[in-house]
Amino acid sequence: MGALPSSHHPGDSQRPRRKAPHMPAFVMPALVSVLASALLATGGLTTPASAAQTAPIASAAPTAAAATAVRVNQLGYLPDGPKRATAVSTATAPLLWQLRTAAGAVVASGFTTVRGADAASAQSTHQADFSAYPGTGSGFTLVVGGLSSPPFAIRAGLYDSLRSDALWFFYQQRSGIPIEASLAGGAAYARPAGHLGVAPNKGDTSVPCQAGVCDYSRDVRGGWYDAGDHGKYVVNGGISTWLLVNSFERAKAKGTDAAVGDSTLRIPERGNGVPDLLDEARWELDFLMRMQVPTGRPLAGTAFHKIHDVNWTALPTRPERDAEVRELHRPSTAATLNLAATAAQCARVYAPYDAAFAARCLDSARRAWTAARANPNLIAPDSDSNGGGAYGDSTVSDEFYWAAAELYATTGEAAYRDAVTASPWHTSSGALTAFGFGWADTAALGRLTLATVPTGLPAADTARLRASVTTAADTHLATMAGQGYAVPLPSTAYYWGSNGQVAGNAVVLGTAYDLTRQPRYRAGAIEALDYLLGRNALGQSYISGYGTQASRNQHHRFWAHQADASLPNPPAGSLAGGPNSGLQDPVAAERLRGCAPAACYIDDIESYSTNEVAVNWNAPLAWAAQFAAERP
Repeated sequence: MGALPSSHHPGDSQRPRRKAPHMPAFVMPALVSVLASALLATGGLTTPASAAQTAPIASAAPTAAAATAVRVNQLGYLPDGPKRATAVSTATAPLLWQLRTAAGAVVASGFTTVRGADAASAQSTHQADFSAYPGTGSGFTLVVGGLSSPPFAIRAGLYDSLRSDALWFFYQQRSGIPIEASLAGGAAYARPAGHLGVAPNKGDTSVPCQAGVCDYSRDVRGGWYDAGDHGKYVVNGGISTWLLVNSFERAKAKGTDAAVGDSTLRIPERGNGVPDLLDEARWELDFLMRMQVPTGRPLAGTAFHKIHDVNWTALPTRPERDAEVRELHRPSTAATLNLAATAAQCARVYAPYDAAFAARCLDSARRAWTAARANPNLIAPDSDSNGGGAYGDSTVSDEFYWAAAELYATTGEAAYRDAVTASPWHTSSGALTAFGFGWADTAALGRLTLATVPTGLPAADTARLRASVTTAADTHLATMAGQGYAVPLPSTAYYWGSNGQVAGNAVVLGTAYDLTRQPRYRAGAIEALDYLLGRNALGQSYISGYGTQASRNQHHRFWAHQADASLPNPPAGSLAGGPNSGLQDPVAAERLRGCAPAACYIDDIESYSTNEVAVNWNAPLAWAAQFAAERP
């Protein structure tokens, strides 16, 4: 098959952001729709005959089967976790549900709870709760009103492979290193190193600046490709690195770090005496530090905001065949503070394994902090979006708070403590909200660090910070309780990368469990994964390789089988961006018109606004999968 037309996607310049306490009104498109009305009018489950009346999912890929009206986690359920499913039905009375084994034997039964209209999906729903079932096995189905769910398992260790695969994503997104067949899952995924200055590549070993930015070139090899394109962005790399390293730091505090220790992941560094998760994160950390303006140059200590092609490349384009000129984009305060925060976190977490690297991280963090303080108004514009996402960010007070928190947690020094306590984010309720956190909203990261890492803050202050985490987690639980699909996301928040927000809110729920050991928070974090794995408005698993109806055509220039049959589909463990009611690409605009917010998704490689992959979405997925894989 020939290449499809080029995708000139707008990148992050169109991704809604929040910046409390200066948060604009969060307005999403209204819930219009002929489709919504149709979905409400169908889906009755009162008798087996009603199966013929169940509407197919309008936004399914052309080759995908219509989802059953009984929506479950298509991977399965933990024996000691919540076991809930959602059925689409207009029935006003409870319906009989039956849990059946692969052989068809009924091992549990009960009646659904009628939930009624669900705002996000525009569907009428029932909930079936079979959490009390104590058995284990594979091939279970849940039958509600005569209709059967996809098969699923109930077993311990259910999330072990997802933990590995969600982290495996990062190895396969590496720039500047050959991706080996023996590590990548076969020859289809192997490729030469991209962007090392080997023809036809023009970079990344000596990358010039955009005109007027600088008069020299930098070696900025390595790091992770950000998403479906070949760009590398400090602010998105920063939050992604933080999440991976934070997941290791919390696991080590809980005594569960062996699961991501040396020789546990499929990466080249296995067997070097350093935990593999930290080896993977270091691939990005080294890149982030290469993006720092060197001593003796104007704006020394700041970080270039991003590096990517001058023009958007066609879809597909293998990394090693990218012939576009690469450019460094002007330094920004946000990028500089991302470097300060992640490098300070590195200094703390890597010290037991590589003292020299930890010292280099701390030196870089200190220089970045000083440079950001001296240059607080280097704002990345939304207009800089040709060839790569803009990642514009006009408010950096939250990044200052995050960086100060990491530097204080690492050094204990008074100057950083004072920067923490003087920040309005230190007491603001806007650091953790129902909408979650993201690359442009980083105060939550500082809050989570200060709530979990021992510091010299007064005990009362630490207790207040921890209480803010549990308060945010309770907000997520309340949101889930009011919805048909138990999503930790308000019905108005289905925007670009909504699945990443769901996974990020699972991080908050998991942290609340770590702080309190209250089972409801663990259940909430795990139930968020239910949503990503199929218990949703489309009956769609958004994680490639997991589930009977899993995404397989995610927007990516190398994992592009739909565009070129010689290329592979995305590897297992890649998270699609998910429903986006903005419909910000031509395919979504044409084929999803009138969709209810939670149904605004299509598994098509050209739908970059609903089906792209990105490091900042897989990072919270990896965190949440690691949490779910742990024994309570």
